[in-house]
Amino acid sequence: MVHLVYCDNKSRVLGKILDGSKTMVVRGAAGRKIPHSRVNEGETLYFMEKGSKKISAKAIVTHVENHIKLTDGEITEILNNPKLNLTDPQKKHWHKKCLVQVEFSGVEPIEPALDFEHQGNMDDWLIIEKIEDVVVGTSIPYNYEKSKFK
Repeated sequence: MVHLVYCDNKSRVLGKILDGSKTMVVRGAAGRKIPHSRVNEGETLYFMEKGSKKISAKAIVTHVENHIKLTDGEITEILNNPKLNLTDPQKKHWHKKCLVQVEFSGVEPIEPALDFEHQGNMDDWLIIEKIEDVVVGTSIPYNYEKSKFK
């Protein structure tokens, strides 16, 4: 599987990934939700800045930690990880009981960036067979089969 990760443009997330100051992403919710328990070491992450419609970088997953039923103290400790390089508003946004931390390395810019084919039912993290499934000209209708818990 490969993963398409939307990056918040207001917090310069993609810029931090490309300059190496951010080597981990986090996603969270009140309960287990995409991508919790669905990301594995060795898989590829593709990154795009929210609103850009351009897939512009990729990296390899090196470590994953899935957490459930976290206390406020545990959440704060996780979100203060310097690898996440989060702003205070981001820490507030991701302060959730269920978190997944995805560490990555080998970041490569994609030149030229791939054109993303947006579909109406998409989240901020997509799990797909191959990146071409969401690229203009080769995309297929997105479904959540690959995202379901096994």
